[in-house]
Amino acid sequence: MRVALFLTCVNDTLYPDTGRAVVGLLTRLGVEVDFPQGQTCCGQAHYNTGYRHEAEPLARRFAEVFGGYEAIVTPSGSCGAMVRELYPRMGARARAEGRGNTLEQVLAPVVPKTYELTEFLVDVLGVTDVGAYYPHRVTYHPTCHGLRGLGLGDRPRRLLEAVKGLELVELPGAEECCGFGGTFAVKNPDVSAAMGADKVRNAESTGAGVLCAGDNSCLMHIGGTMSRLGSGMRPVHIAEILASTEEEPAV
Repeated sequence: MRVALFLTCVNDTLYPDTGRAVVGLLTRLGVEVDFPQGQTCCGQAHYNTGYRHEAEPLARRFAEVFGGYEAIVTPSGSCGAMVRELYPRMGARARAEGRGNTLEQVLAPVVPKTYELTEFLVDVLGVTDVGAYYPHRVTYHPTCHGLRGLGLGDRPRRLLEAVKGLELVELPGAEECCGFGGTFAVKNPDVSAAMGADKVRNAESTGAGVLCAGDNSCLMHIGGTMSRLGSGMRPVHIAEILASTEEEPAV
């Protein structure tokens, strides 16, 4: 199977190791991975901040770059939700505004082919044991877009439970937002910081050394909060845990 990796802006700029982990993991599972060089932002930041029309050229660009692939895999629940949940709304809104159905038609083919990493592994490849090894005590934070936008459910947990050496412990208040929310953290910094502190305290109560999630944007917020609070925990993307093996263990 040949798929395209939609790495996302945040990962490409700040967390390239996550992209390397996804490629290593999928290649190990027999998947051919391409990284289309023409990919740019999906438009989520623009759309969520109210610049809906400005997001449309980015959505068109996404469809142009990724349209020829069997599947599009992203290690980001938020960007995956942008394509799956909001691209159809963008197209429908353009039509309702009397601008025709061109945008709707352009975006429609890529929507059902876009998968967040864990749902691609479980639903498309049909695997939960990916041959990973990660001898650490871990707690899992289900990010809002993955939980509510994509409905990932227990897929990430099933993958983590199958990792050799990993001890998975329940996170109190797991379904509560970490407080990032993109521009929410900028517009409401005090509320955002308080929510982040609650998330870190709950994570620390588990005794785990690692908090993992499927969105590096949320992990960036949580990790910054951990640093300010002097926590001994580490934020780690789930892709990096699943890519770790006994032969090539992650740190």
